[in-house]
Amino acid sequence: MLLLWAGQASAAGRVGEYLSKAQPNEFFANADRFGPAEGDPPLIPVYGGDKLLGYVYLNTDITNATGYSGKPISLLVGIDPNGVIARIKLVDHKEPIVLIGIPERRIVDAMNALVGKDMKAVASGAERPPQVDIVSGATVTVLVMGDSVVRSAVRLIRTNRLGGGGQAVAAAAAPAVKSVDTSKSEIRDWQTLLGDGSVRRLSLTVGEVNEAFARAGNQEAANNAETGNPSDTFIDLYTAPVSVPTIGRSLLGDAGYDQLKARLKPGQQAIVVAGEGAYSFKGSGYVRGGIFDRIELLQDGQSTRFRDRNHTRLGALAADGAPDLREIALFVVPEDFKLDLTEPWQLQLLVQRNVGARDKAFLTFDLAYTLPDSYLKIEQPPAKPAAAPQQQTQAQSQTIPAIASQARAGSLNDADALGAGPLEEPLWLKIWKTNTVSIGITGVALLVLTAIFFFQDSLVRRPQVYVWVRRAYLAFTLVWLGWYANAQLSVVNVLTFTNSLVTGFSWEFFLAAPLIFILWAAIAAGLLFWGRGPFCGWLCPFGALQELLNNIAQWLKVPQITVPWGLHERLWPIKYIIFLGLFGLSLYSVAFAETLAEVEPFKTAIILKFVRDWPFVIYALTLLSIGLFIERFFCRYLCPLGAALAIPGRIRTFEWLKRWPECGSPCQRCAKECPVQSIHPEGHINVNECIYCMHCQELYHDDHRCPHMIQVRLKREKREALSSPTMRGDKDGGKGPAKPIITHMGKPIREPSTADVPTTTS
Repeated sequence: MLLLWAGQASAAGRVGEYLSKAQPNEFFANADRFGPAEGDPPLIPVYGGDKLLGYVYLNTDITNATGYSGKPISLLVGIDPNGVIARIKLVDHKEPIVLIGIPERRIVDAMNALVGKDMKAVASGAERPPQVDIVSGATVTVLVMGDSVVRSAVRLIRTNRLGGGGQAVAAAAAPAVKSVDTSKSEIRDWQTLLGDGSVRRLSLTVGEVNEAFARAGNQEAANNAETGNPSDTFIDLYTAPVSVPTIGRSLLGDAGYDQLKARLKPGQQAIVVAGEGAYSFKGSGYVRGGIFDRIELLQDGQSTRFRDRNHTRLGALAADGAPDLREIALFVVPEDFKLDLTEPWQLQLLVQRNVGARDKAFLTFDLAYTLPDSYLKIEQPPAKPAAAPQQQTQAQSQTIPAIASQARAGSLNDADALGAGPLEEPLWLKIWKTNTVSIGITGVALLVLTAIFFFQDSLVRRPQVYVWVRRAYLAFTLVWLGWYANAQLSVVNVLTFTNSLVTGFSWEFFLAAPLIFILWAAIAAGLLFWGRGPFCGWLCPFGALQELLNNIAQWLKVPQITVPWGLHERLWPIKYIIFLGLFGLSLYSVAFAETLAEVEPFKTAIILKFVRDWPFVIYALTLLSIGLFIERFFCRYLCPLGAALAIPGRIRTFEWLKRWPECGSPCQRCAKECPVQSIHPEGHINVNECIYCMHCQELYHDDHRCPHMIQVRLKREKREALSSPTMRGDKDGGKGPAKPIITHMGKPIREPSTADVPTTTS
């Protein structure tokens, strides 16, 4: 019942949540009210009196708008009935560069470049998608926002909900059906591929780019050239669709093409982009934000940019005579962008130059591509008998308004309006399919951690092996899970989840981040077995960073501070106070609570990798510096997420940490060596504070460090010594083996005396 209710809530869209942040006259002059929502995804009609002026919709209800932060950027878009953009309003985002750094006004001004653009012409393919003005330092954010507005508007028009698309009448004669002829497969050299148009080239000199900036009215950018010689090569850019058999085999080789073919989904395409010269088509944006912001794929009014998960670096092209190019990249086209190779498409290059200390100037250059006819198979469909003119007119007059009204009311889906097949799959499912490798790696890592926990006794009996297994796992958590995959959980996830239960739960919102969802599911299960330990001790990238840095500090003989137990006991409740404060504020304002959640340095140290304003960097470095002297200082006293996990962690069903009767009374070794001081002086382990590092279990089995096990070992050695042939009597005339040596912790104490040998009576 809960899942059904959640599905119904998500189906209605979220535009109503943000409509209170806007006024009708912000989108259309003389508008005075919003009407009731129409259709799914919902369109909100805007009226001036009784006259319909246009509609308002939420971009994320229709298309993906995941920004640099990994969270959606929500925009209210005003569009008139003819498909012309009237106004765009930014209503919600979590972009760190905009929250802290670039004024939001600059982002909004950049988006205003779309105002007044006719999306109907773009949807029909008559015009190319309009471009937003790039904001230096927020390129990825602005590109994602602009792309989501164009995509959503085009989708609404193509499904006949806007722009009068339903009034278009199909041509009487059915067009020829073109498809790629996959039966043609041969190997061609570079010059042949270049000569017949299989590979297309865009060549620019530094001087030509200088002139383009000058014509655009930016002389300062024209003067700031990459090299001093105008005849130097700015870029030689090549592209080709390698999902076409002949082109793919020629450029990738047979083995490379076979690997690509196995990777591609039905209908999915791939292209090669290669470049040489002073300018890089890759840039560095994909390293920071995962998006290649300098190239964009365009076709029929739709566009897409490639992410790092779509990219494979190639060392060389396999075709005979191919030049040795500096950058060669294989891009798999995202599944949500249907590239039709039988129709023309363009690769757009974004050129940027520094202007002044911080600003940049931008220009675009297009590399157009049309697949040569030799790769195509053209079939002429049989002609359909024409209907009588009167019948045809009547059918059109009845059908077209019906389609238009149904589409506008939302009862007609995309497939019905377009004459296509079934509806496209959910966005979250596409995201999961494009992250299969990362999901697989995360799944294996969780299985390995489960094995470590279930077979902990066998592992901790080998201290040296265990120490390096733990360090290796922490390094994986920090480098891959944290810095590469950005799968750092946060107390914000807890606040968002609890808030969604009140305001309208949607599985799609949480499923849109596969690794975060998988980790939370695993941690929820782990709470029943081990409490907060699996996350805090093993799966938290920032916790791993603290521990590894402290390990290095101890290796460098940095003195370690032991917090007195009385003070320690009074400090650890601070994190619970912080969590409860954030939770209480989230009931009033989630956005305000998320701002205060910056008490977690996770975003600075892990997500943004310290590329942030200096106050945040200093805060994170301060916590890490304290951690060099007090191991896991932040985890012990300040982490609100640890507190949030400790509360439900008390329901754990099993007790995996073993203790001896002597633990705590009189022995205090585990309590003194616990890295986070989670063991009380009386020997009790506080499960709320335990990070499950298993150091106490390592001591538990060590017969050279645990006093109980030392006694067990000494008794065992004594029994072995007493049962030896020498201790039973000398029967070979004093020529038997030498007297045994009694040892303690591997060191000789003394030779055995007669007092050590029991009499026959005893």
